[in-house]
Order: sequence, then C-alpha cells, then structure tokens
Amino acid sequence: MTLRINCCSGPRNISTALMYSFAQRADTTALDEPLYAHYLRVTGRVHPGRDEVLAAQEPDGERVVADVMLGGYDTPVVFFKQMAHHIVGLDRAFLGECRNVLLVREPTEMLASLSVRLDDATLADTGLEVQMELLESILEAGEEPVVLDATVLRRDPRAALTTLCERLGIGFDEAMLSWPAGPKPEDGVWAVHWYDAAHSSTGFRPWESGTAVVADHLRPVLDAAVPLYGRLAEYAITT
Repeated sequence: MTLRINCCSGPRNISTALMYSFAQRADTTALDEPLYAHYLRVTGRVHPGRDEVLAAQEPDGERVVADVMLGGYDTPVVFFKQMAHHIVGLDRAFLGECRNVLLVREPTEMLASLSVRLDDATLADTGLEVQMELLESILEAGEEPVVLDATVLRRDPRAALTTLCERLGIGFDEAMLSWPAGPKPEDGVWAVHWYDAAHSSTGFRPWESGTAVVADHLRPVLDAAVPLYGRLAEYAITT
C-alpha cells in the first residue's frame, strides 16, 4: 500500500523546503505541484513563467489525478507538494486516497513574501479558503486534521518532523534535516522564478521575529486571511 502524502500548502509557506526534506528519505518519491498547469489553465491566472509551466506539465487535472496523484510508484511513500488553491474544478474524491497535511504560515509573513512575486495577490492566491474547506471536510468525517505551521517547523525542525511522521505512520529520518544547496531533481520548471531562497538553503532556516510589512493595497487580503489562519492554527502540531 502506497502512502500518498498530499501536502496542501499556501504559497511562501516553506513548502519547497519541506519537499526537499521528504526527498532525502530513501523510501520516498517527492513531486512538485502536479496540478500547477491545471490551475493556470482553468483560472487563467497570470504567474511568472506561466507559458513554460503550461508547456512542461500536463494541464488536464483529471489526467494528473489518475496518472500522478493515484499512479504507481517504486517507493512506499510519495510526497506531493501541492498548492491548496490548485485543487480547482476537480472531483476531490481522490483526497480520500491520500494523507492530507495542511501547511500554513502566519499571514503577514506569507503575504509580504507572496506580494514580491504577485503584487496583485488575492485571498484566493493564499490557498487559505481551500485549506479551510479541507479542514472542515476532515472534521466532518470525524478524523483528526494534520496541520503543520511553518513557524513551528522552523523553530524546532527535528521535533516538528518527528511528530509529523508519527501522525503519518512513518518513522522520522535524520536525513530530513538537511539537503544540498542548489536546484534539485524534484523542482518544477517554475523554480527559476520562485525558489531562489530554497536553492540557497541546506536545511530549515531558524525562525526569527521579523518585520514583515504588507502593502496598504493588500490590507483587505490580510484582514480576511488572519481569521482563516487562526482557525487552521488551532489544530497545528505543537512541539
């Protein structure tokens, strides 16, 4: 039985670092945002490298679900780094075949980072609305959500990853704490536009209290994001 870890993140939530972490495991195959081209095709959203993504990746989401999300793998564990808002216009039944992890980040930090690439960011671009829908569906099914907060992970990667792995039914692997700098085989073609910080890292950077500032025109987005994050954070792993 393949363990399919579907990490539903928002953007700029250190999801790439978490993908690199899982990719260090000998028992795991890691895949980068398999539904990105589908999302761009369905929504028409303009992102850096949009044309390259659409040319390089299967844009039919139903095919991606069948062939990638539910496909066969040589390893017993598969880690899908997924943007929550990429799950659009699809039957979500496939999520029942996955262990779904909701990766969140404090909204001011997230939105300040996102706006560097998307100055017209909207609430939909944060993925929080879809994450909330997934949280509620998990709770309605009587299951315990697996929520990971980027700040908790950065403060104590070993403890956070140990607890996460326990929740997923796999053992923690020391190799998950570090990786080589530079581009990785797992990277999507969009890495050149988004992964500069991830490529300079060799592990989870320690969290530091910052001075993130959100531009005035994005304040309504931040105001809407804060309560959604707060609800998700209620279920976050603690260390």
